[in-house]
Amino acid sequence: MAAQTEQALRAELARLRQEHRDLDVAIEALGATANADALQLQRLKKKKLMIKDRIAALEDQLFPDIIA
Repeated sequence: MAAQTEQALRAELARLRQEHRDLDVAIEALGATANADALQLQRLKKKKLMIKDRIAALEDQLFPDIIA
């Protein structure tokens, strides 16, 4: 893997991890309100799950499991 490509993947991974944490906080805050918008909460959770899947895919690219 080229160094520039690996660096770009690592940068995207860091950005996605931050976005995932931000969504976690937003979901928690929205869920704590008395009149939480269930649809909005569902959308945030779905987006968080999609980001988690993308993070897993990037981690697999950067750190492949090497079975010796």
